[in-house]
Amino acid sequence: MADTAGAANGHSSNSAIAYVSVVSAIVALRYLSLFSWALGLSWMVLATTVAAELAGKLVLNTGLASQFRPRQYYTLSRETFDRLVSDAHGLINFFLIEAQRIVFVENVGASAAACVVAFVSGLLIKVVPYWALAIVATTIAFFAPLIYSSNQEFIDEQLKTAADAINAQTAQVRSAAQKQADHLAAVGKQYAGEYTDKVQGILRTRALSPSATKKSPDRQGT
Repeated sequence: MADTAGAANGHSSNSAIAYVSVVSAIVALRYLSLFSWALGLSWMVLATTVAAELAGKLVLNTGLASQFRPRQYYTLSRETFDRLVSDAHGLINFFLIEAQRIVFVENVGASAAACVVAFVSGLLIKVVPYWALAIVATTIAFFAPLIYSSNQEFIDEQLKTAADAINAQTAQVRSAAQKQADHLAAVGKQYAGEYTDKVQGILRTRALSPSATKKSPDRQGT
């Protein structure tokens, strides 16, 4: 029990750190000129190392920056690169699979929720800046699972009630539509029978009329 509680606390702290890091990065990208700062820091570092190297060669006949040069330059190992590529490949495939599941309605609730989120995002993007939407999305992504896990029984019960109500309403509409279709089919069959009887009656009347059965004068003379 203690190990489980400790693991849960550790997971919560890691999630909190990740959430704060992501939100801080979004705010920093919005309000801080990180790219300009990176360029400024780059030229200052390069200017310092070049000046130290030249000064050392002029005064001490040996460069100062070169004294701190490592024996072997740092590189990205093949194992680390493969692990990063594998993680990126798995992440990309995860999003591709989930997108296809949503598009092809493998889960009606998930597809409906994605539709609502896309619609609301389309409305919000007109009045809310991108960085604020990113913070909202990050907040939902981190806190929605926590809220669901804390109130899973209640949420599942409400979802089941809503699903039952939707299914009942759908069945009622389907039943009413079926009755209407049967009624229209019966009425159509009745009218078709009446018209058929009328047509047959007209044809019989014409076939039995005296003008049709009366012989012509030429044939009477013969």
